[in-house]
Amino acid sequence: MGSHLPPTIHSPLTRAPARAAVIVPAYGVAHLLAEALDSLQAQTMTLWECVVVDDGAPDDVAGAIAPYLGDPRISFLQTDNRGVSTARNRAIAETHAPFITLLDGDDMLRPDYLAETCAALEADSGARLVTVNARIFGAVQEERLCFAGPQGSGDGIRGSLADVLDRSFGVYIGSTFRRTDFELIGGFDPAMTHAEDFDLWVRLMLLGGHALYIDRVLADYRVRGQSASASELKMLKGNIQTFEKALEKLGDNRPEADIARAMIAENSRQLRFTLAADRIIDGEKAALAELKASAGPELGVMWRLYFALWSAAPSLAAPMLELRRRRHARGAGAPEIETPNPRQALST
Repeated sequence: MGSHLPPTIHSPLTRAPARAAVIVPAYGVAHLLAEALDSLQAQTMTLWECVVVDDGAPDDVAGAIAPYLGDPRISFLQTDNRGVSTARNRAIAETHAPFITLLDGDDMLRPDYLAETCAALEADSGARLVTVNARIFGAVQEERLCFAGPQGSGDGIRGSLADVLDRSFGVYIGSTFRRTDFELIGGFDPAMTHAEDFDLWVRLMLLGGHALYIDRVLADYRVRGQSASASELKMLKGNIQTFEKALEKLGDNRPEADIARAMIAENSRQLRFTLAADRIIDGEKAALAELKASAGPELGVMWRLYFALWSAAPSLAAPMLELRRRRHARGAGAPEIETPNPRQALST
């Protein structure tokens, strides 16, 4: 993984005309890449191009993709490791299709994904992105869907900038957007090491228009085992950075600025909560006061019982929090504390 390795691309001489460019980062998932590419080749819409990007992966991505390079629509980009944002930007620069789809190397698309997302964008010039429902599987307690109900605050399928900011309109990572919009905002921000996809969705929405939701399970999102605490901390910090960037663009006069400020406060509270839990697990019983203070007004009945128990028996807090962490890893299920909608709080 030399830091000065120039990008090299290996591709066939001819490609079919493409409506969608599918970008597949493959860092650390060479053993799963075949499933992602098989799902791509099974698409009912065949006019696509794909770049699999290996940005200095520790595993054999080249070996994994070799059987697929006979397909003239699939290319392989090898470059140095500068993070997933740079990897995606470099791969997108190698393509030409008007629509761009993100497909992580450990995820899969259902056969109608490209046909439906591209058609949705073609039919709606005001849409900045289109997202779908997806099955969540892998290192989770049980399989579930990304979204359980209507999206946003309107008709359930269109989301505003405010909806995306307050997360009432969720955006699945494997979404599709326009190349012209992507180029207009300058692509992924390489400075974002986490929440880089959320940052992209917000910056696309800052262009105006709306987000679209297709209420069908058109993809499969794999959760892999990882440190739940470390992942949560990094994601919260990335979220805060995204909201701060949005606030700079919004200024003080737009109503969405109030939402951005409320989300910064809420994510900061969650960050304090997570850090306090880490300190308790590490043996710092005094952090119980910070944990309780940062739990927020939406504290549920079970958490009130927990705190009452821990006040009487502080030694129980660490093992119970450690158990909660294992049970509520990313993708494992709904959180025990619901995140309030800032617009509801602002209107009361």
